[in-house]
Amino acid sequence: MKLVSVLCVVSTLVVLSVSMTAEQKLKNCNDVRAAYSSKGFNVNDVPNKGVNGAPLKVCPQGFSCCTLEMEEKLSQQSHTEIKAPVSRLSTNLQSTFRQRHDHFDKFFRELLKNAEVSLHNMFVRTYGMMYVQNAELFKNFFEALTRYYVSGSGAVNLDSMLSDFWADLLERMFRLVNVQYEFSDAYMDCVSRHTEQLQPFGDVPRKLRVQLTRAFVATRTFMRGLTLMPEVVNKVSTVSASPSCVRASMKMLYCPYCSGQVALKPCQNYCLNVLRGCLANQADLDTEWNNFLDAMLSLADRLEGPFNFESVMDPIDVKISDAIMNMQENSMQVSQKVFQGCGQPKPSMAFRSTRSIKDTPFNGRFRPYSPDARPTTAAGTSLDRLTNDVKKKLKHAKKFWSTLPETVCAGERIAPGDDCWNGTAKSRYESVVIGNGLANQVSNPDVDVDITKPDIVIRSQIAALKEMTSWLKAAHSGNDISIDNDEDSSGGEESGSGCDSPPCDTDIYFSTPPNPDKPVVDQVVKSIRPSDRGVASKGSMVLALCGVALALLAPHLR
Repeated sequence: MKLVSVLCVVSTLVVLSVSMTAEQKLKNCNDVRAAYSSKGFNVNDVPNKGVNGAPLKVCPQGFSCCTLEMEEKLSQQSHTEIKAPVSRLSTNLQSTFRQRHDHFDKFFRELLKNAEVSLHNMFVRTYGMMYVQNAELFKNFFEALTRYYVSGSGAVNLDSMLSDFWADLLERMFRLVNVQYEFSDAYMDCVSRHTEQLQPFGDVPRKLRVQLTRAFVATRTFMRGLTLMPEVVNKVSTVSASPSCVRASMKMLYCPYCSGQVALKPCQNYCLNVLRGCLANQADLDTEWNNFLDAMLSLADRLEGPFNFESVMDPIDVKISDAIMNMQENSMQVSQKVFQGCGQPKPSMAFRSTRSIKDTPFNGRFRPYSPDARPTTAAGTSLDRLTNDVKKKLKHAKKFWSTLPETVCAGERIAPGDDCWNGTAKSRYESVVIGNGLANQVSNPDVDVDITKPDIVIRSQIAALKEMTSWLKAAHSGNDISIDNDEDSSGGEESGSGCDSPPCDTDIYFSTPPNPDKPVVDQVVKSIRPSDRGVASKGSMVLALCGVALALLAPHLR
């Protein structure tokens, strides 16, 4: 009995001690004055001792170290402090992907420039003046590729540009290998119109079109994804400034001041409910955000594999030279098909048949080009290294929005266990932690959220992510659907006969005028059979190659 009496006395003394300590603090608001002043506010706003808290709108209305003016100022301060960590995390995310975008962009631009320089150096060494006199064609080719990379199909139709490039190259080479003839513009139009049917460059143009289209579409779409990410984050990262969110922030962060407990931090679950209420709309981004990131990761795998921009652009000089060599080797067959389809051209008046072609050996054939002579890797890195780095960042960014409350309500911002502020006192937080997203806030005990009014800006960004995801998925298959008038650019497979779709006819139909200057109309020319190509006469080949050499010497023969 005596033991029980002693325990009761001790308990009473403890309660009285705590009560007297709290009352002592309220009688003396010095700790609050110091903490309030450290926030940049006027210390004179704080009463020297506790006052009647009846005017307060948010905090408990008992004896208090807060005035209504203080409560209003601390309400705005609390909202600023809630926004700060969210803003910092969002800014870091924006910076991360802006940097990756800039690294990729620098790499791709340098890769295009290096490919142009490599081709120029290779062709000067291999073809000499024959290339120099036609260098503008190749310069324009790379300028068009760069414009397509920067602006897409709105600036350059890649299919048309490539068709024009090969047609122009055929016209120039056709004149060189047939220097003994004169060709009118109408005649050359006939030749150009049937470049694809003649296939003077073998299968190189078709394969290169497929490779370039897939690589450029994947690259451009991936870059647009990297551009979109920081734009979305910037637009949606602002924490709601609704009165209920500001009120909840004030109650959580600064109502302890009013009771003199300036060092008391909120309970973690209490913090989670407040943040989930204030970030309810942002959490609804998570599904489309994660779908977008999955599509980016999938396309990144394509960039490392079959749609590798670097593996297409780096050897493009060799590929084009292979095409030129193929034209040289089959020049007689190509010329005969053209003569039959477009008409027999007139002999050139400037051509000196008396000069022996044996005296003008041709040295412009393709020679192997040393890889050591190529420019160093673009931007001091490689596509694989860039892609591996960005994939790590993309994976890390998943569930960014749904985990924001957990990220903010951690560390020094909260107090562990029951030794924390629960919104009314220093005690355990008893309410259930509600889920993420706008719909779940109907039962939020700490923030009043109108679930019938979703944030318009955030909904628009959800739509933007959904659209971008569809573009990324299309690019994964080699298609660009990002503009209304774009055509299917998948281009078929990378190997085959050279016909993009069946049937692949063996006949070539020319619609041309009826004389050498104006070739015949609707004449049908049977293409040379594969077996014929292998047994073409050596004399014909020599004539074709020597014709090129004579073209170079023509100024000296006049």
